[in-house]
Amino acid sequence: MYIKSIFYDILIMGGCMYNKALEVLNIFNNYGYVAYIVGGYPRDMILGIKTNDIDICTNAKPKEIINIFDTDSVSDNSYGSVRVIYKNCLFDVTTFRKDIKYEDNRKPIKIKYISDLKKDLLRRDFTINTMCIDKDGNIIDMLDAKDDIDKKVIKTVGNPRYRIKEDSLRILRAIRFASVLNFDIDDKTMNYIKKYGYLLKGLSYSRKKEELGKIFSAKNKEKGRRLILESGIDKYLEINNLKEIVMCDDIIGIWSQLDISNNYPFTKVEKEMIKNIRRMLDDNFDEYTVYKYGLYVSTVVGSIKGISYKEINDIYNDLVIYSKKDIDIKAMEIAKCLNSEPGSYLSKIMNDIEKKIVNRKLENRKDDIISYIENNY
Repeated sequence: MYIKSIFYDILIMGGCMYNKALEVLNIFNNYGYVAYIVGGYPRDMILGIKTNDIDICTNAKPKEIINIFDTDSVSDNSYGSVRVIYKNCLFDVTTFRKDIKYEDNRKPIKIKYISDLKKDLLRRDFTINTMCIDKDGNIIDMLDAKDDIDKKVIKTVGNPRYRIKEDSLRILRAIRFASVLNFDIDDKTMNYIKKYGYLLKGLSYSRKKEELGKIFSAKNKEKGRRLILESGIDKYLEINNLKEIVMCDDIIGIWSQLDISNNYPFTKVEKEMIKNIRRMLDDNFDEYTVYKYGLYVSTVVGSIKGISYKEINDIYNDLVIYSKKDIDIKAMEIAKCLNSEPGSYLSKIMNDIEKKIVNRKLENRKDDIISYIENNY
């Protein structure tokens, strides 16, 4: 079905990239091939969602794509995907294909290049991702994607039994789209998500983390949580306490609360943030902990504990000092004051002084600090 796109041009966000994509489609046409914008961009355009992520599908084979655009940037040649940079815009261009055989319920290990657009669309995950745009800006809807978008429903292309079993990542993608778009998952698809949820055990932890991150960052993250719990896949994701946590607006704050497998890959920075958030959650929330953990961690913990950002920001802005460097005495001056050689004891004294200054039990003036040291050490 073709729908002439007159008013859609008005809805398009990031029109500059879109216009360049149309130029790419016309270049294919000039070389005797057909090409279409496919997937998320047409879907988001219908929904009025701003995006600059544009994928293109074509009947040109990878070698032909490379020759046309004089590029050697191949995303994944085994799946017919070539990365094309055109006028400083990046497009992933994929050859029409049919997936013959899947391996480990995840990736096709045998594919066949084809020339039929509809057959290419039939291998895709969900109907809402099958809409296309041609070189003239016309919407092409062969699988009634617009109808499912209007109904706000996530439905697999074809029988969900085979679609879900082919690729277990589709379980999390269905929940992610439902969360991000605030759509519902149709009953038949949901039944097979429940039935084949165990396949997630074989999915890489990096992919699980990536999809969960998108679900937990979505505006409708509560829907995502409900769908994960309703489908029973939390046990296969090795998440033990999803029902109990506070779904705050910070993804690190959510990860910090979850009791999950140690196999999930976190960066060094993420691990440090998670550790500090967990420590502060177990600590008293006061002036000293805000000082100790900093504004970001304090804000995340505040959102979990129901403390307003304004209250936390006021505490932070009213701090006497922000680090040990702000203390009006140096460790060597303390040693001199005590007529002692420098040693590990200085760290203990500095920590004591630091805490008392932050808690306003000691003025941050050198004379007051020296007097305190002389009377207590």
